Amino acid sequence: MRRLLLRAWVLCFLVLVWVLLWGDLSPANIVGGTIIAVAITVLLPLPPVPVEGRLHPLSLLKLVAWVIFQLLSSSVQVAWLAVRPGPPPLTAVLRVHLAVKSDLVLALAVNIINLTPGTIALEIDQTRRMIYVHVLDVGSDRAVNRFYTQVDQLQRLLVKTFERDADWQPSAEKEVDAS
Repeated sequence: MRRLLLRAWVLCFLVLVWVLLWGDLSPANIVGGTIIAVAITVLLPLPPVPVEGRLHPLSLLKLVAWVIFQLLSSSVQVAWLAVRPGPPPLTAVLRVHLAVKSDLVLALAVNIINLTPGTIALEIDQTRRMIYVHVLDVGSDRAVNRFYTQVDQLQRLLVKTFERDADWQPSAEKEVDAS
């Protein structure tokens, strides 16, 4: 049932993207989007991604609000760095360990980091859960600590949203790999 709902969600999402790209909600665009969505999912199937936890809607709202706040505040900080007088900011590549269990949540964390102005993930060590992030403005210990604090908050919110220990059920694929 879960797999069928996921496929229906993907089809609806692809149809929505098609309609948004055309900019007109018409029956022809909906039918065309449906045909394209079915063709994409049948001819170009993605490998199944195991969903091992459970989604917690209230925690998801907190995560979304936190991400929006971080995007806005980081945008202001980067804009200030661009217009302020003085030398360019000091940049560095920082290593961060993420204690997330799922590859899906790891990918989501990296995407959120990449969306945040002033940061970009350069490398992901999937087995050790390490990411290497290029960070703009690491000129002080306070700025570096702020980055690590933001990543720690992101990690805690992701775990509360998707990977609570009480709901965690490792997929059969990981159990086979572990043995």
